[in-house]
This record gives sequence, structure tokens and C-alpha cells, in this order.
Amino acid sequence: MNIAHTNEIEKNQIEPSTLYLVATPIGNLADLSSRAIKVLSEVDFIAAEDTRNTGHLLAYLGIQKPLVSYFEHNKRERGEIICARLSAGESCALVTDAGTPAISDPGEDLVALCAERGITVTSIPGACAGITALTLSGLPTGRFTFEGFLSVNKAERRRHLASLVHESRTMIFHEAPHKLRTTLADLSDTFGADRRLALCRELTKLNEEVLRMTLGEAVAYYETTAPRGEYVLILSGAPADATDGTPFWNEMSIPDHVAHYMEEGMTKKDAIKATARDRGLPKNDVYQQVLD
Repeated sequence: MNIAHTNEIEKNQIEPSTLYLVATPIGNLADLSSRAIKVLSEVDFIAAEDTRNTGHLLAYLGIQKPLVSYFEHNKRERGEIICARLSAGESCALVTDAGTPAISDPGEDLVALCAERGITVTSIPGACAGITALTLSGLPTGRFTFEGFLSVNKAERRRHLASLVHESRTMIFHEAPHKLRTTLADLSDTFGADRRLALCRELTKLNEEVLRMTLGEAVAYYETTAPRGEYVLILSGAPADATDGTPFWNEMSIPDHVAHYMEEGMTKKDAIKATARDRGLPKNDVYQQVLD
């Protein structure tokens, strides 16, 4: 038996004191990998965003395992309990309702807690709605940024979108059907009606649909069409400000760069972060120049 094959077998063994991030299907149950099924079958317990939904999946697979709920509103208390069990030698699979745990998900906090405690974390890769939609969008995929769900708080939402006005990378957003029309209107107001967009819904399901249009066309389309299903929105990035790709802030001082973002609705703190990101500088350097 060669070494590579031996290592592959060893990686498939369930290890004690290990948290497994198990990606679950976003629609089509056939997308669940055999490795994911093996892990779900053999870990000591499963931490789930919604134990009812995960219970249905396990019943379909013929798996019986103890379930522990882990979601946004109990993550602090439950994270400590899960880490204590892991430290005691148990193994745990973390799953979300659909897709990859820790992406726009409270699993992010559990992974960070495990990292602080020296607990091993490993990933069982699989479906991810954002990446699936990106590949179907027809928009540039070489560089992209994941923005997740926009806040329902109007001020936070406005600041978030203002920070992206000059973003040149393709952007990924998630949205629920009952908020889609408002989100499309806000995106059109911020980025302009001519910006290209792909709306992806019911991914991997029977009614999968990908619509490719401008923001203005999307706003008009959904004035007469009821949004249905969960959406992933793929928005094209800002075009270069000039043919040579010179950034908008090229002739600005750092304080003027920060002031520009503040005029667009950002807080001073967020404007400093955005300026530092644009220029590839430490935030403290930008902050000091603004003070000076």
C-alpha cells in the first residue's frame, strides 16, 4: 500500500476531540458526499442550526445521533458546552440548515472558540450557495467579495452599500424573497440601474432559475413578478475609473479619502477602514494621518 493511499485512509477516520464542519445540500440531497455521510454516522454528536431540519436529513439517511442546537441566539452558552465535550474527547459534526457551516453563519464563532482552546477543526467540503451562484452568473469570477445578507437596519444598510460603491470585484449577496424588491431598489439607487446582475434562486432544486439582467431591469421585472424562494444575487463590480485603471482616490490625500467615504454615509471608523483597505495601509497609519 502506498503512502498517499494510507494517508487518505487515515484522514477518513473519525478523530476524538475534533470538530467536523460538514457541508449539507442546498437543495438536492444527492449532493451530500459519502464522506459527509460517514462523518455524520460516526461522530459522537451533531450540533445543528435547527435540530428539526437536521433531524429530517438524518432520518432520510437512516442515521440516529444525539443532536444539540447551536444557532445565533444561544451560540455563546452552547459554544462553551460543545467545546467542553470536545476537550473531554468527544467528536462533533457542525451542520447548518443548508450549505457550508461558518459562512455567514454562527459556526464562525465556534471555530474561533475552538482555535482559542487548541481544539482541532476540520472541514468536510460540499455545497455553498454563494459559490454555486457565482459560477452560474456569467460575471467575472477571478476576484469576488462575499457580502451576505444586508442589515434590516436602514442606517447600517446604507453604510454597508456606501462602502461598496467603488468595489471593483464581483459581489455576492443573499436575500429572502420578502425583502428582494427593497434590496433591488437599494442596489439600483446605490450602483446605478445599468449595473449587471444575476439573480439565482432555488439552486440545485427542480425550479432552479438564473436571471441575468441589469439592476434596472430586475426592479421592473419584480414589480409584476412575485419573488419566490431564497435568492443569491451576483452583482458586477465597478468599472475602472479610467482606461488605465487608476483608482478614484489616486489624487486624494488620505484625509480627503476618508472624508469622501464619510460624505457617502460611512462612520469615521468605517471610512478609515475602507481607506486603509483601498491603499493597503494599516488602519492605525490612516487614523494618525486623519488626526494630524
